[in-house]
Amino acid sequence: MRRFVIATAGRSDYGIYRPILDKIEVEPGLGYELLVTGQHLSADGGATVQEIEADGRPIATRVALPDATSSRAAVAEAMAAALSGTGALLAKGGFDMVVVLGDRFEMFAITAACVPFNIPIVHIHGGEVSLGAIDERFRHAITKMAHLHFAATEDYARRIRQLGEEDWRVTVSGAPALDTILKARLPDRATLSARFGLPLDQPPLLVTFHPVTNQFGEAEQQTRSLLAALEALDLPVVLTAPNADVESDVIRDLFADFLSPRTGRAWLVESFGSLNYLAMLREARAVIGNSSSGLIETPGFRVPAVNIGDRQMGRTRAANVIDCPANAASIEAAVKKAIDPAFRASLIGMTNPYGDGNAAERIVTRLRDVPIDSRLTVKMFADR
Repeated sequence: MRRFVIATAGRSDYGIYRPILDKIEVEPGLGYELLVTGQHLSADGGATVQEIEADGRPIATRVALPDATSSRAAVAEAMAAALSGTGALLAKGGFDMVVVLGDRFEMFAITAACVPFNIPIVHIHGGEVSLGAIDERFRHAITKMAHLHFAATEDYARRIRQLGEEDWRVTVSGAPALDTILKARLPDRATLSARFGLPLDQPPLLVTFHPVTNQFGEAEQQTRSLLAALEALDLPVVLTAPNADVESDVIRDLFADFLSPRTGRAWLVESFGSLNYLAMLREARAVIGNSSSGLIETPGFRVPAVNIGDRQMGRTRAANVIDCPANAASIEAAVKKAIDPAFRASLIGMTNPYGDGNAAERIVTRLRDVPIDSRLTVKMFADR
């Protein structure tokens, strides 16, 4: 049995992992357990470990972290806890590879903890660029520690190779979230409406907005600009809670102020869960914010997406994405363009640059077949 530790730090990466976990579970000779940490274990973050438990996924360990939203020093403390907790798990032995995803500080700490154990590291969604976030640096650092890479596009794979990674280590898998969009049975509109108390007869704007961590101190003004634009538009709005980053408390407080006088017109959902969130993308009039889901998942539904500010600067965009600066007038104008029926009609037939919905098959086949030997664990630098 080849056994994997798969690290998950929050609702977003767990949703991306879902088709990969499903595929491993039916593949003879493969097994996994989850390292659960970060926002999954935070009551304020919705305690999303409950979704993992409800799915019946095996959990190897739960690494609780101190609150990382209060200051930049708190992020460093949380990284230390994630590193220590991962080391404690790996010291017990019994695992053949560790799988990490993306670019958050928790994933960087988990990856760093693997290095002294010389255990092969698998990285999903490397090679991407998001210049507005400190995640940019974490992502490329993970690439240099990892032994196998699964990139969402050929451009991202090329960037991984530019970092000196050997060609045979890099696979263009596509984005795993598209597997779920194309193949999973998502909740229907009536189910969503009943489960979250949302009247969906009139499609809402779905807003997912996070702190721009390379622009510390600007979360308040950027959020006020977003909310001013939403107020001017006067459409039903569903807000989702921000990630556990520094200044996320600022966004939460402003969201609460926005909601209080708008009963019946605006709602906040702490965490939809991965399948419900994808279903909400399908139901939305447009998706507004600065989340990577606005660039990667929304093309799968051909739903318009307004990407605000610099957080996702550098990522590949499909035709449904409208970029705008983080000021109220620009956001309002971008949303008006997005909800114009002519714009939505123009998206018919568009393709998603992030893959074809078969990422899990490519990833799990490679994990099953790659020899675990010195060629894998001893990394050479490919000069180009």
